[in-house]
Amino acid sequence: MNKNQIYAVVDIETTGTDPTIDRIIQFGCVLIQDGAIISRFATDINPNQAISKQIQNLTGIRNSRVQKAPYFEDVAFTIYNLLADTIFVAHNIYFDYSFLTQELLRCGTPKLNIPGIDTVELAQIFLPTEKSFRLGDLSESLGLIHDNPHQADSDAQVTAELLLLIEARMRRLPLITMETIDQLSQQTGMDTSAYIHQIYAEMKKDIQPLSKEQHVVSGIALRKKEVPLFEEKLYGEHIFPQKKKAKEKVFANKIGYRSEQSRMMNLVYEHFTKSETKDLFIEAATGTGKTLGYLFPLSYLATPDNPVIISTVSIVLQNQLAEKDIPLANDICPKPLQATIIKSHRHYLDLQRFKATLKNPIQQKQYALYQMGVLVWLLETETGDLDELQLANFNHVFWKEVAHRGIDFLSEKDSLYKEDFVLFLYKKVRQSNVLIVNHSFLAQETLRDIPVLPKSSYLIIDEAHHLPDIAGKIANRQFNYLSFKKQVNLYLEEDQLFDQVNQIFGKEIEEQRLLRIYCKASNDLVEEFSDLFYEMGQLFSSEEQLTVETTLLTKQIFDHLSLDGESSIQKIEILLSEMQEIQKRLQQSITEQLDKFTPSQRIIFVSLLQFFERIEFIYECFDIYVNEWHPRWIKEYNVTPQGYGLLSINDLDSSILPETAWYDRYQRILYTGGTLKFGNDKKYLPNKLGLRDVLFKTLPDPYDYEQNARLYIPTEAIAISQADATAFSTYIASVVLELSQQQDRSMLVLFTSHEILSSVYYRLHPQFLNEGRELLAQGISGSRERILKRFAYSKNSVLLGADSFWEGVDLPGDALSLLIVTRLPFENPKRPFVKARYDYLEEKGIQPFTHEALPKAALRLRQALGRLIRSENDRGALVVLDRRLITAKYGKRMIKALPKSLPVKEAALTEITSELKEFLNN
Repeated sequence: MNKNQIYAVVDIETTGTDPTIDRIIQFGCVLIQDGAIISRFATDINPNQAISKQIQNLTGIRNSRVQKAPYFEDVAFTIYNLLADTIFVAHNIYFDYSFLTQELLRCGTPKLNIPGIDTVELAQIFLPTEKSFRLGDLSESLGLIHDNPHQADSDAQVTAELLLLIEARMRRLPLITMETIDQLSQQTGMDTSAYIHQIYAEMKKDIQPLSKEQHVVSGIALRKKEVPLFEEKLYGEHIFPQKKKAKEKVFANKIGYRSEQSRMMNLVYEHFTKSETKDLFIEAATGTGKTLGYLFPLSYLATPDNPVIISTVSIVLQNQLAEKDIPLANDICPKPLQATIIKSHRHYLDLQRFKATLKNPIQQKQYALYQMGVLVWLLETETGDLDELQLANFNHVFWKEVAHRGIDFLSEKDSLYKEDFVLFLYKKVRQSNVLIVNHSFLAQETLRDIPVLPKSSYLIIDEAHHLPDIAGKIANRQFNYLSFKKQVNLYLEEDQLFDQVNQIFGKEIEEQRLLRIYCKASNDLVEEFSDLFYEMGQLFSSEEQLTVETTLLTKQIFDHLSLDGESSIQKIEILLSEMQEIQKRLQQSITEQLDKFTPSQRIIFVSLLQFFERIEFIYECFDIYVNEWHPRWIKEYNVTPQGYGLLSINDLDSSILPETAWYDRYQRILYTGGTLKFGNDKKYLPNKLGLRDVLFKTLPDPYDYEQNARLYIPTEAIAISQADATAFSTYIASVVLELSQQQDRSMLVLFTSHEILSSVYYRLHPQFLNEGRELLAQGISGSRERILKRFAYSKNSVLLGADSFWEGVDLPGDALSLLIVTRLPFENPKRPFVKARYDYLEEKGIQPFTHEALPKAALRLRQALGRLIRSENDRGALVVLDRRLITAKYGKRMIKALPKSLPVKEAALTEITSELKEFLNN
């Protein structure tokens, strides 16, 4: 490839994906030479076959339009000659290149045999922090004008602009980074590697100095990191403003004064400075400005020596606090808030281990793409937080090899030690007066030998109603025999983990002896578990084992275990105890000699230590499973589809805060959120958290529900208790279709069952496809984030969601104004786990339906309503297809848990649709 080379950026639209039966309907090509677009060519093509409704809706190309166009046979040689002596470029080249080649051959041209570059792979390498690598998403994110997505001329133009943008970014990279990428790029497809090599060769002729923000350490170019020192504004005395005038003076017209927000600020300040009570609950609806309501008073109190810890429900909300809410608060706070997000070390890149992968790279394309992407990202990131890479999952072997294992596993002699991201995080923590975590991290403090969070006078638990469920999930322990057996068998193979460790130990005779005993014990453990699961299987009927639902293991059932089963338990306990003892000695030996091992050897040891952790976990899990019979422990026995055992333990007291390791470390705690009480019952959440002496305050809802919201229940809704799944799915589909045809706006439909959701989707899908309207469904249309993004950007799509879509979905204004709830969100009381929890409550003298099932369902319904009204200007209607809201005794209590001024109406569906039209369009 030379500088005068012409790049032909191509896109085709087709009637389908199979070149043997499908045909091209549009061809677009943009020619680039010497870094500039020099020419364009595009034509519609008559496929001589009907274009399906789906393709018409996707591309906007109609049958009538292509009838006047030339056949591919008419333009094949023109296209072939246009592409001759060029380098073919496409976004996902494998489709365009092969489809076009087949079509050209069909029409009698020679075989297309020119080099090719894939812009998808280039984007994955040189734009590593993009959320999505689809062409439309990239063009939107990078500000490229994309007038007609899925039309060949527009797609080719945007792909050409993308190539030029990527090339400009490549040329700005440090030469040392491009050198490594050049070596790794051999794994890329077609001729992408040759293109990278060409750019690198040109850069070597005109070497640019390193940017001031970057430096090279141990052969890797990194962004420089600085810990911002906490600077207290020492001049002037800052007294918290209690009164309206004093607050307005501090706000200085930067934000408006809101009476309810001001009241919250005063409550929070008084709680953390004067209150005798440890736990304060403040229910503050969305729109109250609760985040600023607690940040402002705490800016007068928090210091790096005594920081405020804020726990929220998710990583998304953690980022929102740090990137949006804290800067806003700092605009008005006289004292600074300096915040650091804390996540567990596994969220961060281990530079030492990453460097080891570069020395011995796995010859695999995806592995190399990740390595190259990380090299580019290291020039941008200060935190090393892997979440910045926006990947849906980190299950690939590469991420397992480079994710951080904690500072104990670092070599202090390595020149990358001082650049370590987790060490940098801890330095930032020491200079911060606000530490932001999520509930999952907070709950895991109980499981840590050494706590990560400091003691403090101030802890805030935002979105506090999520804490009990998250604590329960963290406390859940599972042992999957099949995955354990596979892991042990793999590690025992020649040249695998135990063999590799043995070779590293070399002449260390004692360590080798211990490892031999350990290997035998691992093998014996797999055998004993196999025997135990056979004996446990005898305790349950084959029907019970074949059901999808889990089988609960009770003391009464367990007492019938055979003598062989008892013997296996004793042997397993001895083996696990022996293995723990060997682990301690080997770990001590490795830690003492850590600096003498190479980075590649340390990666092997990390895998061994991960296995040690698993054995420790199995030891704890197994001990509770066979020895603890307190009602708080729910034990499940399951058989996987392959016929292997699966053990689970749930701790029903995991959300009892006074029993956690962290509760006593905080002097005062504030719990806040939009839905903390059930109707007038303020004790619901405190009781779930095991708290007795609490203060509970409710701030009035700022929204005018009478004007802006409606709740409808159709009179013809079918009786849920009597309807089977087919009848229920048919009914829901008919209502969704009726409302969607009457309303040209987006709709969210919430389900309590994935099975019903899926059934409704497949009933509606053909109709929506014909109408060119987008129907999105959880578990069918992609990841949650992708579905929400597509839903937010479309004007009239319908989204079918369950579980997580009931809350935490922020779609203000026109994005969502119509919500259908298919069924009241009660848990299924027949599920063994739910039934066991209800039995436990009954044992404690608590009525499960009244104190657990009903409040939980009512809060979920209220959270669903919260999806609609997110600001003063929002208008929205909630349609509930479950008549129990009107007919059942408890329905009145559920309605009472909704805002008082919300109009509730029972009417025929035809009346509801005409009212909705008027109400939502008004």
